[in-house]
Amino acid sequence: MATLVGPPDGIKRRGKHHYSLGGLLFEVDSKYVPLEQIGKGAYGVVCSSVNTKTGEKVAIKKLQNVFQNSIEAVRTLREMAILGRVKHENVIALKDVMLPVHQRSFNDVYMVYELMDTDLGHIIWSQQPLTDEHCQFFLYQILSGLKYLHSANVLHRDLKPGNLLINANCDLKIADFGLARTTAGADEVMTEYVVTRWYRAPELLVMHDNYGASIDIWSVGCIFAEILGRKPIFKGTDALNQLSLIINVLGAQSEEDLEFIENPRLKRFIETLPHSPGVNFSEMFHGANPMAIDLLKRMLVFDPRKRITVAEALRHPYLKECYNPSSDIPARSQIQLDMSNIRDMRTVRQAMYEEILRYHSL
Repeated sequence: MATLVGPPDGIKRRGKHHYSLGGLLFEVDSKYVPLEQIGKGAYGVVCSSVNTKTGEKVAIKKLQNVFQNSIEAVRTLREMAILGRVKHENVIALKDVMLPVHQRSFNDVYMVYELMDTDLGHIIWSQQPLTDEHCQFFLYQILSGLKYLHSANVLHRDLKPGNLLINANCDLKIADFGLARTTAGADEVMTEYVVTRWYRAPELLVMHDNYGASIDIWSVGCIFAEILGRKPIFKGTDALNQLSLIINVLGAQSEEDLEFIENPRLKRFIETLPHSPGVNFSEMFHGANPMAIDLLKRMLVFDPRKRITVAEALRHPYLKECYNPSSDIPARSQIQLDMSNIRDMRTVRQAMYEEILRYHSL
């Protein structure tokens, strides 16, 4: 395969040694040549690029001034650390992190991912028809990647359509691990206010701090409902409104199903909501496969102790055409992230530099 030796037309030269695209600065002799800008946000810029040594197209995300905000800096470090230790066909691959010139003073981080075409959110909101086979395949890939992550001791904690990247052939990859945590060990204390509100499990909304893998299953259920209905199922404006919407759709909960709630104020709030018989999912998602409705109902269960597990969901009859036992392989080892000693920007920068070196050790 022929390799590119210079930037395409439209890329700005910056002196003799650099050229830039959308704020991303590349050395002339870098193995990556920028192609076009494909994304921009508060975090920075994403552009498609090509690896001139392999011919492979990649996505390079520039995180600008990472160390101005301690929360964002730790999120970047966490994503880098987790993706450097996992490998699964349904989890986005972090292929490289460009080595900064100055170890003790760098502020921008260039992360190199495999290139994807779009995300599930764009597909859901598009006019493109989605067949039952599309729904099955997307859901199967989400669950397959999630089971691997859970076996690696990782909770994603921010699953939503925008964090599920898709290629034209419908291959799906779970992305954005900035809010992920390992489920045990010396990592930070688990916090309640995680996951974009519309996909946030009831146990997080009631500030239950002893949560587990079931929070990701709830998020998948919300995503599944959004695929079926082409719109979010719970569009809460705040935590209490989100709880009200959930109860209205699922119906009033029994005393047993509220036992896990430790916060008396929130438990009383739920108990005093107007009685709701719940919504018939078959009517809400008219024409949907009955097995899809059955699986959805098992995911969107208020009590996390009664919610279906990812392993059970993969073996549900709705996914029997997709499920392949031979590819259902757990992670080789569990991940334990110890960030308890990350107390200031100097230690964050040093820890991040050490992670970056993992990509340049050969």
